[in-house]
Amino acid sequence: MTPLRKSAHSCESCLAWGNCRGQFCPACYFFSRNHEAGVCAGCHRNQPLKRDYCRLCSCQARLNVKTTTGKATVSGEVMTPWLQAVQHHQLFLAGLHYRRGSALSPARHGGRVGAPRKPPPSPAWRPSPRSTQLPLFAQVSRNYQRFDPKTVDLSNPWLAWAKYLAYRLAEARGWGGTIRFAVNRGLAVVLTGYVEGDLIRHSEVFTPLRALDLPVGHTTTVLEEMGIFEDDSEPSFERWLAARLEGLAPGIRAEVERWTRTLHDGGPRSLPRQPGTVWLYLNRVRPALLEWSDRCDHLREVTRDEVLAYLKTLHGRHRHEQLVALRSLFTWAKRASLIFRNPTSRIKVGQYQYAVLQPLIPEQVNRSVAAATTPAARLVLALALVAVHAARVAQIGTLKLDDVDIGNRRMTIAGRVRPLDDLTLKLLLDWLEHRRKRWPNTANLHLLINNQTATKTSRASNHWISAPMRGQTATLERLRVDRRLEEAIIQGPDPLHLAEVFGLDEKTAMRYADSARALLEQAAELQHR
Repeated sequence: MTPLRKSAHSCESCLAWGNCRGQFCPACYFFSRNHEAGVCAGCHRNQPLKRDYCRLCSCQARLNVKTTTGKATVSGEVMTPWLQAVQHHQLFLAGLHYRRGSALSPARHGGRVGAPRKPPPSPAWRPSPRSTQLPLFAQVSRNYQRFDPKTVDLSNPWLAWAKYLAYRLAEARGWGGTIRFAVNRGLAVVLTGYVEGDLIRHSEVFTPLRALDLPVGHTTTVLEEMGIFEDDSEPSFERWLAARLEGLAPGIRAEVERWTRTLHDGGPRSLPRQPGTVWLYLNRVRPALLEWSDRCDHLREVTRDEVLAYLKTLHGRHRHEQLVALRSLFTWAKRASLIFRNPTSRIKVGQYQYAVLQPLIPEQVNRSVAAATTPAARLVLALALVAVHAARVAQIGTLKLDDVDIGNRRMTIAGRVRPLDDLTLKLLLDWLEHRRKRWPNTANLHLLINNQTATKTSRASNHWISAPMRGQTATLERLRVDRRLEEAIIQGPDPLHLAEVFGLDEKTAMRYADSARALLEQAAELQHR
């Protein structure tokens, strides 16, 4: 589905017509962030001002200069007579009035490419401890929202050490000039007035840095290297767990919370489960627990008849999944001595009957191929389409540069070495060339990166990888299933062959073989008719 786009309208500051995401065009938005509002000396409107004039009057003054003299002029005192002479305003389209490089600039002294690169900061280390009076009370929370740029002490040894660490991290991780400048600003905000021994907490700096459009993650990374940062943010698991336990009886809520934490963190005799498993189990048992909370206060009050009566309302996959989750809950409660008897014991889950996997039609695959318009999307599509790969989205996201052996035409996916066919090799080389040109200084070793992960070391998210195929019938998951099913139909429904080629579990290989056998039998019956 094509995302909805906002209609074009006029900017409320410069009156330019165009695709304005909010009230202002991009140029006026950044202009307002850097200048205080007031009454313009030219148009007498209440707008952000630079040298007593708004951006609309400045644009008109530059246009008058170019129309009269045939060339632009530098800003500053030279523009003052032209600003005072503005008597009307020529409307224009957003983003097309003033192009970068159209104004004259002072002569550069660094040659053709401009001024020489700014020298790196001088090496600095952790300031040596000094004799200071110990605080009488615990650390008081600081309000960074009252930060005044005039109070910044550039000679602060903690700030000098932080800037040096930021420079080393930027060189190691390929941070661009914009990120480096923003990180230095963020460090100046949080380290102004810093006292040795204090901890800078995430809850105190998140809102002020976001209000100034400064990168919180990059700034806190430097603070972590300094050893003065404390991440006191609430984990997303805690917020999710509190929301899922809402509405349960107090006794059942406490017991279910212990069970969920045991699944998430592990116990004395159990290993932690995957986050997706914990999410699935609690969501499956929640409807039953909400129903039983109306008449029960604890899990020990739930009887076998109540469990059977609830299961009678479920069918197929829903019954299978909820019964498995309920058996996990009551088995843990019996082991923890919270109940006297397990009400789900001897209730057979039954063998889950999978439906026959259906192949995709060529038109559906062609639409997905047409939707892959970027080098990254084409590579992801090839890894999911080519039968010898048929990789999952998570497996594609965890691929690293070391997993690719172009010389021997090999690629290691999920621990299995697979040959590179001509199509995948060509798309892989195209992506590597695009990756080198787009992010030449990145230190991220993952094969697929984007604007967010290029300055970090983490992998790209599954959401970003599968975004080009979202809304298509042939998604990446269905393409992967279709490639395996096609292999089973062409080579024969042999589960041993499928397990060897794709590294499948025996049950998964048997499911593909059964589906291929059913499709072949169905095709044979249609031919005999």
